Amino acid sequence: MGLIILVVTGALLGWLGTIALKIEDGRAILRNVLAGIAGSLVVGIATSGGVFLGAIRGSTLLWAVLGAVVAIGLYNFVRQRAVR
Repeated sequence: MGLIILVVTGALLGWLGTIALKIEDGRAILRNVLAGIAGSLVVGIATSGGVFLGAIRGSTLLWAVLGAVVAIGLYNFVRQRAVR
């Protein structure tokens, strides 16, 4: 159950990031969602001690949210630098 929560949280944050950044390109939206999922999973698994198939703690979820936000921010920063 924890794994599903981390994936959904990361996907929602990626989608909300595209809304906040006013991104209309479908590929960029998908990439933001994937960056959010990756950040959420990496940090969520690291902070849960590797136990992510059972219940998830509130602190783990908060760290996963932070990880997703950082991953989305880094992805968009790198993408904007590559465009210029």
